This record gives sequence, C-alpha cells and structure tokens, in this order.
Amino acid sequence: MAQPALPRKSPATWGVIAILLIIAITGTLWVPFYARSTPALGGFPFFYWFQLIWVPVTGALCWICYLLAKRRPPRGSRPRDGRGAHR
Repeated sequence: MAQPALPRKSPATWGVIAILLIIAITGTLWVPFYARSTPALGGFPFFYWFQLIWVPVTGALCWICYLLAKRRPPRGSRPRDGRGAHR
C-alpha cells in the first residue's frame, strides 16, 4: 500500500535556511574581519571575544533553521504529486 506524498518545503523556506547557515559560517570563517587585537573587552583582544560571541549566535541560528525545517505545512495544503487528496 503506497503512502501519500508529503508536501515539501517551499524554495523560499530552504533559501532562508541557507542564508542563515551562510551567515553563521562566514561570520566565523572570515578571518580578515576579526584578525586584530583592538578593541579589547575586559582585557581580552577582539579576536577572542568576537569568536566567543559567535558561539551562542551560531547556536541560535541553527535552532531557527531546525525549526524552519521541522515546521509542518499549513493544513489546507495538498500533496504535490498531482493526485487528488481522496484515493
């Protein structure tokens, strides 16, 4: 017995997820931006506290991406396989 196809996420949702993950990756890997020692915060050079700030920011961005990917489609949406809902 075949199971009905589940509606897929819209390309816009996947685009938002991709952009959020790109922000998290480039924010930590774009070394010329943070490869300096000033301004210091609490005696720590900019390099260290900038990296430490990205830890919770990246966690929050990944959590948002997870919620977007897990989100269920609206109740009125139909499967995209072209068949009717009544079979």
